[in-house]
Amino acid sequence: GTIKSGPLAGKKILGVVGDQQAALLGQGCVNKGETKNTYGTGCFMLYNTGTDIIQSQHGLLTTVAYQQQGQAPTYALEGSVAVAGLGLRWLRDNMGMIKDYQEAFELASQVDRTYGVYFVPAFSGLFAPHWRADARGTLCGLTGHTTKQHVSRAVIESVCFQVCEIFDAMKADSQTEPKKLLVDGGMTQSDLLLQMQSNLLGVEVHKPTIKEVTALGAAVAAGVTAGVWQLGSKMNHIQVYCPKIDDKERARKMKRWKMAVERSLGWDLEAMSTN
Repeated sequence: GTIKSGPLAGKKILGVVGDQQAALLGQGCVNKGETKNTYGTGCFMLYNTGTDIIQSQHGLLTTVAYQQQGQAPTYALEGSVAVAGLGLRWLRDNMGMIKDYQEAFELASQVDRTYGVYFVPAFSGLFAPHWRADARGTLCGLTGHTTKQHVSRAVIESVCFQVCEIFDAMKADSQTEPKKLLVDGGMTQSDLLLQMQSNLLGVEVHKPTIKEVTALGAAVAAGVTAGVWQLGSKMNHIQVYCPKIDDKERARKMKRWKMAVERSLGWDLEAMSTN
């Protein structure tokens, strides 16, 4: 099509793509099994399933990843997290514990663990893979020795736990074992977050140096149509984070996280009555 009015009138429209699908294209995730996660106010993960339409049995959504003109569509599994960066905003604006997001990461890096503190950011329920409107925010494991450093680390770690749950659901639905996760979004500026994520996933986490991956994906969609871009081109400058904890420690932490999630459920009785 073409643009009908305005300063760009007459210009061809070479690509139309949603933001998460754009990030998928920007990361070059055009092969079946490739997975990206965007960390913003929330989190959004897409897993390329190729031309297969997989109906999730584990709380995910099936969506179109992209489609080139005259070709069959490529599909994806999608999982969303309601609260990622929003958790840091809560620490700053509601609790007054930090003056900016960077301070949260600095505080979290001052301790090597949360010492049993777990935070479930279910401010308005939990999204994938739980889909529980009755869940509410829960801070577990507090003791007389708990500090704002521990709480800050628990808030950041809660993002990683939620991403792990979606990643595990995607593995279960696809019956595959992805070897890496490609990441983008504002929160990926934190090395601490991405190292935590790799530790909990047990796979490599790959972050490109380019910050605007979604914008790049929109350009890719247009560039492929114009014949000036090769679909699936990967970025050369990648920072890789590798797991630094063993399977036993990973399983222990995930078990405690699931205990915390259980404690967050069923809190909003009114929401339960409308389900």
